[in-house]
Amino acid sequence: MSIPAVEDSWVRIEAWLLRHAPVSHALLRPPASPSAIRAAERALGVRFHSDLVASLSCHDGVELQPGAPVLAYYGPPSCVADIVKSTSFLRGISADVPDDDGLDEDDEADDEDDDGLTTYWHHDWLLITLGIGWQSSDGLFLSCHPGRNWGRLGHYFDEDIPTFTGWASLRHALADLADALERGRPFNGRTPLAYEGALLWEDETTAVPDPVSPLALAAESAEPDPEPPTPSEPLFVPVCSSDGVYLAMVRHRTPPPPPPTQPDVVFAERLTPAELLRRLGAIPDTVHPRTRARAQKAADSPWAAYRPMVRAGSAGGWAYATQEGGAAQFARPEVLRRVSSDTRAVALTRRGPEVQVTVAEDGVPGPQSVRHVLSPREGGGDFWPGSRAAYARFLAELEGEFGIMYRPDDDTDAELTSALLLPVLEDVDRAANRYVGQVRNFDLAALIERTPPARLRTAMVAQLGRLAAETRFDMYDEVSDALARTVRGETVDLTPDSPLDARIRTLTAEAWAARQMVSGQRAWRDDNGPVTQSDFSAWVLRVEAARALREFVHAGAPTAAATILSRRMSAHWRTELAADLEG
Repeated sequence: MSIPAVEDSWVRIEAWLLRHAPVSHALLRPPASPSAIRAAERALGVRFHSDLVASLSCHDGVELQPGAPVLAYYGPPSCVADIVKSTSFLRGISADVPDDDGLDEDDEADDEDDDGLTTYWHHDWLLITLGIGWQSSDGLFLSCHPGRNWGRLGHYFDEDIPTFTGWASLRHALADLADALERGRPFNGRTPLAYEGALLWEDETTAVPDPVSPLALAAESAEPDPEPPTPSEPLFVPVCSSDGVYLAMVRHRTPPPPPPTQPDVVFAERLTPAELLRRLGAIPDTVHPRTRARAQKAADSPWAAYRPMVRAGSAGGWAYATQEGGAAQFARPEVLRRVSSDTRAVALTRRGPEVQVTVAEDGVPGPQSVRHVLSPREGGGDFWPGSRAAYARFLAELEGEFGIMYRPDDDTDAELTSALLLPVLEDVDRAANRYVGQVRNFDLAALIERTPPARLRTAMVAQLGRLAAETRFDMYDEVSDALARTVRGETVDLTPDSPLDARIRTLTAEAWAARQMVSGQRAWRDDNGPVTQSDFSAWVLRVEAARALREFVHAGAPTAAATILSRRMSAHWRTELAADLEG
């Protein structure tokens, strides 16, 4: 296919900007003079490629002002003076960085599978854009190195390996830019838009419509059976000799002492173990008696899907729960507030060098509610002896201060009521009229200040509905009902343990489990497990949509607006928002 000349592509780019983005069109600089281009070649000691000469002869870069046309993530085209300045700057840095193996550009490209280059900066490269920061720290470079890469474009980013792009020349890149503008298709992964007379670039997010459910996979697994008791090793082992005489040999092996049992534990006064489990978010179908060993084995199995496992018992007038697996729960303020409702709660938690005691009463942290100690890491089998000792000391102090008599070793083999948790949701900011000023280069603060509250609310309801549809968050009955209520201006029930609350907690658990399952996968390999990176991304998008709904319900449209707009998947959300505000 014939590639248009540089001049022809610039004609198309200019025409689109003039019609759709006149602010950006006005910031195109006049052509560079032939004498200025020749002076730059002499200053840098290289001959400019004909594509670059042709482009500079159309426009000597752009004026670096708001609204300037940019090449998506690659930034604004540089003028002749900036090409000289940026290239000289990068050459100066490169002089202090030795080239790997002394390879020249062609040798490096031959040795790299993905066009990665090992040299920091070649003498014959020219930085021809100013990158996303409008500085010499990144951007597109054009190779003026004689050979097969003559005129080829590459991408340079500060502190990263330079790479050649898929464009064989600047002529190819400008032709793609013109096509992207005219057809509204992505250029370097971003979609061009015209908004308020300026060229903007937006990410068009996509998601798999039906992500694989880690919780559904877990439901297909069975909880593992408890391990049978390990037979003890005999001290006396009979050995028969050739003459029939038996000898008794004694094996003497001193096993290392096991580490002390020091689980995270939370106490709640005057509650039953069953009520404490409910407040922690126990999943009813998983409630069973378990020993500590069985609970820990279950928590580590596919059946648990990375959900926390807790056991609950009683100690005097206090119910207590110990965490046996999963993400730590008991130091979370949301959890302590719920556990301590109409009572007192005390949590003792240990993480590496830190041991912490937290006290809350009726949902409010008490005076000096948090006490913690840190211990230095030490060698040997016990890395944190200071924190182990502090845990034991704090546990002993709970007896004198609160009358709590609890010894972790006493319930290790007891079959206590236990369950997996559907964790309590994180808090959202409930402060009314606290909002983010800028979202995706959009002046949200100005919009909120100038828009009547009722109209802003109506527009955000429409945007929230679109976000829910894009992420397929609206596929659940509880969510679709809540969205319909927001349209009608009715109250949405998001109280703890309501159907909508349970749905959002389930989605959060899906996203957390998916994250753990793809952790460590190579980002460019999306097919090496039952749950892929694409599945994980889809669950995260639904969780973010859920957060937007919660912010809208708890704090109102101004506070929720930033989350709603920042998570919109469509690149055309600005146009849709303008229509919503008009309607």
